Amino acid sequence: MPSLDRRRFLRDAAATTALVSAGGLAAGSATPAQAAPPAAAPTPTARRRGAVSFRWWGTAGWRVDIADRTVLVDPFLSRIDTGLFTGAFQPATPLTVRTDVIDPRVDKATTVLVTHTHWDHFMDVPYIATRTGARVFGTLTAYHLGLAYGVPSTQLSAVKGGEVLDFGDHSVEVVGSLHSRNPSYSVAFPGVRVTQPPQPATIADLPEGDTLGYLLRVDGGPTVYFTGASDVAERNLTGLAPDVAMVAMQSATTTGDYLPRLLAGLDYPKVIVPVHYDNFETELRNPPVVAPTDRTRLNDMIAAVRRISPRSRVLVPEYETAYHF
Repeated sequence: MPSLDRRRFLRDAAATTALVSAGGLAAGSATPAQAAPPAAAPTPTARRRGAVSFRWWGTAGWRVDIADRTVLVDPFLSRIDTGLFTGAFQPATPLTVRTDVIDPRVDKATTVLVTHTHWDHFMDVPYIATRTGARVFGTLTAYHLGLAYGVPSTQLSAVKGGEVLDFGDHSVEVVGSLHSRNPSYSVAFPGVRVTQPPQPATIADLPEGDTLGYLLRVDGGPTVYFTGASDVAERNLTGLAPDVAMVAMQSATTTGDYLPRLLAGLDYPKVIVPVHYDNFETELRNPPVVAPTDRTRLNDMIAAVRRISPRSRVLVPEYETAYHF
């Protein structure tokens, strides 16, 4: 039996839901939006609870601690004000890295995974890489932008999808994906960087640069899929079958059947975690600030997940809370 099929068989033969805890409490005991259907009550597993922790940093950003290693996904902590949430969006907003916010939270990092290079996913990455010595994985655009910021090429790894990277106690599979589109069916700041550009100065200098997803497999722990934008190339998901999926919320309806295609492609994960639903231009403090229209979209997303994948548990995360799957 191929290894991927065996992994799926073992996962499906286990309890129908994963144990999800935050600070030792079941996540289902939090807000009503996080409440799961009765059939999805958590049950204990044999996994090493506490060995791996996941902390959401807003937008699509995560800190994952695996023993003595720290993996960051799209770490965006500066949360600068571009006017995006007030109706006065300014593409010429300067890229201002807030070291006072980053330094207390990023004491170390071994790996940084970049889904795409828009400012709310990438702008803090060069500083974090320089501060920690972490290796940055991302598209060729991320590679060339890293060089533009002075990050040594020895810390930059260009990937395109299909790579399986072995780190010993965990592995990362790179998955080709797509960026979501706005109501006019366009992508903000489209484009790629095939050579090293001048150092970016404004948020418009950071293009989408192609989009990736990442599957994290932890030995003796969960398998988790990370998205950075709300579109999907579902044919690239075959065989991944993660336990947990961090799913970006749609901000427009221009991507047809987004959730049905994504959840089916991922074989209906046991835990679905909505991300990219918060106002990421506000302070990183709980409860997360959510714009009224995004609150409606979030509730609609939760309802849709429960309809499409009724055996999945929905966990709406809060900032910097340690979750164990």
